[in-house]
Amino acid sequence: MNAAPALDRTTLDHAVADLRDHAATWSATALPERIALLERMLPRIAAGAAEAVAEAARAKGYGPTSVWATEDWATAPWALAQTVSAYLHVLRRLAAGQDPVAAKAVRERDGRTVVDVFPATVSDRLLLNGFTAEVWTLPGTTREQTLARAAGQYRGATSSPRVALVLGAGNVPAITPLDILHKLYAEGQVVLAKMNPVNAYLRPHLEKVFTEFLDRGWVRFVDGGAGEGAYLTAHEGVDTIHVTGSERTHDAIVWGTDERAEQRRREDTPLNDKPFTSELGGVSPCIVAPGPWSAADFRYQAEHIVTSKMNNSGHNCVASQILVVPRHWDGTERLLAEVRRVLGELPPRTDYYPGAGERLEAVTRAHPEAESLGGDNRRLLVPDITDEDDPMLTVEVFASALGVVRLPGDDASRFLRAATEFANDKLPGTLGATLLVHPRTRRAHRTAVDKAVAALRYGTVGVNCWSAFGFLLGYTPWGAHPGHTRQEIGSGIGFVHNAFMLEDVEKTVLRAPFAPAPRGLFTGSFSLSPRPPYFVTNRTGRITMARLTAYTSDPKAARLPGIFVSALRG
Repeated sequence: MNAAPALDRTTLDHAVADLRDHAATWSATALPERIALLERMLPRIAAGAAEAVAEAARAKGYGPTSVWATEDWATAPWALAQTVSAYLHVLRRLAAGQDPVAAKAVRERDGRTVVDVFPATVSDRLLLNGFTAEVWTLPGTTREQTLARAAGQYRGATSSPRVALVLGAGNVPAITPLDILHKLYAEGQVVLAKMNPVNAYLRPHLEKVFTEFLDRGWVRFVDGGAGEGAYLTAHEGVDTIHVTGSERTHDAIVWGTDERAEQRRREDTPLNDKPFTSELGGVSPCIVAPGPWSAADFRYQAEHIVTSKMNNSGHNCVASQILVVPRHWDGTERLLAEVRRVLGELPPRTDYYPGAGERLEAVTRAHPEAESLGGDNRRLLVPDITDEDDPMLTVEVFASALGVVRLPGDDASRFLRAATEFANDKLPGTLGATLLVHPRTRRAHRTAVDKAVAALRYGTVGVNCWSAFGFLLGYTPWGAHPGHTRQEIGSGIGFVHNAFMLEDVEKTVLRAPFAPAPRGLFTGSFSLSPRPPYFVTNRTGRITMARLTAYTSDPKAARLPGIFVSALRG
């Protein structure tokens, strides 16, 4: 067995010291220059996009022109350009003497304060027509408080220079750069980003994107594994920590890994008590309300469900792991038949993330009846989970396995109550939940649907929209539902992204059309949006996302026709 390479403390110490030396200059950087830095970043994102996507595709085992490369465009250059654009929208408002959030966007509804955050621009309304997002604040937060507290560091709040450690994730390429942007622009901290060994190949690309921040000593990148991470989390020069990963990672940092770790957790005497935020995943549900679905609805929503599972081969902290369906709805078997079809017809790809094979083997050991779809590419479907202690309900698989839970309920109202209780009380994690509901069902059971959306204890709830879409928009806070503690960390603490820099966030609620244009007209969810380009079944998704990235980085009207033509062909 090869010995682990020696820890290079000197390089790590130099990186921390460099950031400490320059932290005050970032705090003193005026708003116009902060805006200019982002404006100059956008062309660099566009210039390196194709190369970064190609390298990500190779690392995951397919070519840059594969249909799978769509996800690499969506979750790398486009997500980064979109988030930079979101920050620019808000910062420009502040520079113009406006409040970060328009007063008309903040309203009180049913005793709650709600902020409309998307669409924010004309381009949003045009390119994602019918998609909306609103942020719900914590109960008891008033409209006046919401407006007054937004973007506090740009409106008189004081803070001392700080060095943040971002422990990057190895799955989705945009996670690390988006966390860096949040620390810089929303929290005012300079950033040491440690790349995950799985995607450390992205470091040169990110260094090009953040080149001005590196030149001025505000961002540093380092490589390394668990040893480097442990050293940096305990480093006296690091003030705050943000990690995307697992509950185990958090607990190892905070409580240690020796025989006294569990005692420390029980007694709340941490080894590391630095301010700590985290995004740690869980077992995410996709809830399907019964309704008057057509054959086209079953096909489309099966593609939606499979996308929410197979994006990145399921190596995603908010991948749909449990499909919650009505046991006595005549559409359940029709939907599952379409899910099987889509899973079986997808092109081959590998489960590239470390340990995926072993986790899939564990699923098949627990479920010999699991259906393996897609030939040699094992895409597992467990069609009827009944044991409350089933490992599919208690352990995040982080691979291409989808379980099905059938719940009682003679109508949509009863089913939604049962599904909400199941998701809240049985499934670990509170990061994201998806709810699929036909417009006619919503009209007939409006109170039940609204109650389900309100009751779901998740940081992002997607209604007819995979909750992961909230990760990409920039305007929408991303994180676990509040209530976790360092002793019971669950899906983590705190929100990132959040371009409006809202305080007192409870959840984001996304909404999208139930059916694409033009068929949405006949379902009661009319919009101009065709099949989303990020669907794993979209035939032109890669081209559409590449063109959308170019437009988001440089929004010239001449780019729009190409986007529309490609999107409509998908």
